[in-house]
Amino acid sequence: MKNRQNLKHEPVPLAIVGGGAAGMFAAAVAAERKIGCLVFERKVRLGAKMLMTANGRCNFTKDIPAEQFLRDLGDPVAAWAAPALRSCPPQAIVRGVRSLGVKLRRMEDGRMFPDSGQAATIVHAFGDLLRDEGVPLCVNCPVTGIQPMKNGFIVATASFTVWAKNVLVATGGLSFPKTGSVGDGQDFARQLGHRVEPCRAGLTGLEVRDRAISAQAGARFDDGTARVLDASGQTVFSSAGEVDCEPWGLSGSAVYNCQRWIARHGYAGMSMEVSYGGQVTTLRTLVPRPLKEAIVTIGGVSRDDVDPVTMMSRNVPGLYFAGEVLDVDGPTGGYNLTLAFATARAAVVSVQARLRDGGVAW
Repeated sequence: MKNRQNLKHEPVPLAIVGGGAAGMFAAAVAAERKIGCLVFERKVRLGAKMLMTANGRCNFTKDIPAEQFLRDLGDPVAAWAAPALRSCPPQAIVRGVRSLGVKLRRMEDGRMFPDSGQAATIVHAFGDLLRDEGVPLCVNCPVTGIQPMKNGFIVATASFTVWAKNVLVATGGLSFPKTGSVGDGQDFARQLGHRVEPCRAGLTGLEVRDRAISAQAGARFDDGTARVLDASGQTVFSSAGEVDCEPWGLSGSAVYNCQRWIARHGYAGMSMEVSYGGQVTTLRTLVPRPLKEAIVTIGGVSRDDVDPVTMMSRNVPGLYFAGEVLDVDGPTGGYNLTLAFATARAAVVSVQARLRDGGVAW
């Protein structure tokens, strides 16, 4: 009884809402910096969407200089993401993943994969680190609300509540909802007074009613190109890479990157020319596949409402956002996981400063 009487009700220093790429990375950084944290994940396991990346092979970053990485992102994302990316460049992420004991494979263009070719290798490595560091995980446990208080936050679930000094929302976008990305983080942001930019599909295929394409469904062309044309027919963006024929149209990295550019800059007056296998298809009506099928979500918590250095809300001190819940996205090829990792690290570094804790990490 004496020991029970001495127990104190203390808040957890950091509650992480979401156990995907950003949430796992944030928890790993927090563990190495000796910041007590608790991870909430609505699914029964961590990293569900990460397990699907690059067709299950997990292209987790692109090993290129940070400045080149930012040029590839393009504005408006690059300018906002620059502080986080410069503090946590791809090379640091590569070193960090290697430090987990994961053997890596680098492609000629810099794309980085686990040598096993299995995304589970990296997800399990993060899981092992969190286990070894004693980070508590609340899986199969959706958060139902986040309530600011004078001395922190109350994080609510259907079964219990937790008192936290700081909260990091890392719930992802709205694509592939079966992985747990259902928009709850965006809802929390709205409820707490943040602007949320309209969510739409990014890095997705385009529907084309063309029998010549549907007849080739399943064909893959590795040396394809796609060009975005403005109303005058001038090329305003282009991408080289894979082009795939589908029963409903065209996909592949070249198409994905052009579709993302158009979604960011507006469809009005735009068309696309896709070259593959000696064929050229001009798309004058651009119809993207549904958001639920997209590789990434464009839109989310407004960049204007989040400090790009700390990832802390400009409206609610101690509330942070990281990863795809933000209106931040990149091309295909490891860019989006890198953004998740870099923004997560920036948030935890800021939490550490708020807690006046010490330590070194990634």
